[in-house]
Amino acid sequence: MTEATAQPSTAAGAPVRATVRAACGPVTGLGGEVRAFLGIPYARPPVGPLRWRAPQPLAPWREPLDATGFGPDFPQAPNPALRAPVQDEDCLRLNVWTPAGAREGSLPVMVWFHGGGFVAGSGSDVRCDGRAFAARGAVVVTFNYRSGLFGFLAHPALSAESGEAVSGNYGLRDQMAALRWVRDNVAAFGGDPARVTAFGVSAGSASIALLLVSPRARGLFDRAILHSPGSCRPLASLADAERAGLALGDDLDALRALPARELFARTSLLVPKMRGLTVPRVLRPIRDGAVIPSDELPALAAGAFQAVPTVLGTNADEGTKLTAGWTVDTLAAWRRLLDESFGPMAARAAAAYPAHDDASVRPRVAELFGDTQFDFGTRTLARAIAGAGAPAWRYVFTRRPASQRDGPHHGDEVPYAFDTLDAHAAAGGPRYDAADRALARTMHAAWLRFARDGDPNGGDLPHWPRYDARTDPHLELGERIAAGSGWLAPRLDLLDAFVASRPVA
Repeated sequence: MTEATAQPSTAAGAPVRATVRAACGPVTGLGGEVRAFLGIPYARPPVGPLRWRAPQPLAPWREPLDATGFGPDFPQAPNPALRAPVQDEDCLRLNVWTPAGAREGSLPVMVWFHGGGFVAGSGSDVRCDGRAFAARGAVVVTFNYRSGLFGFLAHPALSAESGEAVSGNYGLRDQMAALRWVRDNVAAFGGDPARVTAFGVSAGSASIALLLVSPRARGLFDRAILHSPGSCRPLASLADAERAGLALGDDLDALRALPARELFARTSLLVPKMRGLTVPRVLRPIRDGAVIPSDELPALAAGAFQAVPTVLGTNADEGTKLTAGWTVDTLAAWRRLLDESFGPMAARAAAAYPAHDDASVRPRVAELFGDTQFDFGTRTLARAIAGAGAPAWRYVFTRRPASQRDGPHHGDEVPYAFDTLDAHAAAGGPRYDAADRALARTMHAAWLRFARDGDPNGGDLPHWPRYDARTDPHLELGERIAAGSGWLAPRLDLLDAFVASRPVA
């Protein structure tokens, strides 16, 4: 039995409070037409001896929990868009937005997985505030999961103590713990636990795609929206990740005793300044044989994944911003990158990404990065999901704000989907105009309809063709909203051929 009550203001200007009684215990948040319950713990603090262990369940509490402010973010580089008051390892918290008066178990649930390259990010990002979705009839959950050295370190000593002979992938385990919390508690906040849409951007959507191939995540969500998923890249093996982890030393007790900021400062020992484009990486999800039994590509080919209705897509310029600090700016450096990335197929790659002088190198670097890291995986996932009989809808986001010189960059679409353009602009984002706001309303409505009905079509929304590998359709979301097909097909066909030429783990 659950109960929700609103508490009247006790003083002029004081915020209205609302209390929900859920399986986890009573939670008091901010009231109003949209209620916000912020900073709810969904697992025990992963500190001290629980650093680098699977998330541990919390016992239900009896007294009302104050959920009126965001909980800490895990230690990371500063970001003005994040609203958490502090950074701390005690970061396994989530946030819930729900409309006042929501009937128990009646509304679609949207669970946001933040991005950040598996080393940054937060559920408190102003771009992913759930208020607008909740005002229109959804329950929105955002959450933090461990990343960087806190969430993805593999190490022989950690594997030896684990009981499963594995380490790493703690962040993925956190994500599953958050989804289990949603399953067990969201009805009290008005959400339907049988209509859960997992949606995210970048590392967040890559995580969702990996959970689709994880037997341990079966049944934890029903639909997916994948913004620029970094999917279908080769995963590092547990053994390779353990060897990399030894760069921190071999004294596990000493590593657990390090203050969080000192541990964070060692991130560069495992994260290179330039990532390899076609080789496995560490300090991100790995093929551990437990949470993730195999690379995505063989799992997708074998049908060993959970095929759910899915919306997925990429932005027109995924690579320019993310390669801005790279030193590949001459033809010689470009040829070295192609040789390192493609080996015997370097000449074919050079033809697909032609650079004739130094001035033309940087755009090709951005294109190659975007294709190998995001576009290839998106098309591959769309083909697999549709091939398994589940509906999929692919988009290409092409809108560049008038105040922005290039793009749209990786992640630029997020405030459009959440309808949080004004908050993003106030936090240092670009200036948006009426055309941006109109596109935001359309995207927001389509995302909400998909979460509600499992289909982004309907009402007065533009027709979005269902994905079919034979025609490779997409919906362009930009200056115009119109169907197209074959986005980047020749370049992605080259990557298909390259991947087919490699042995698959």
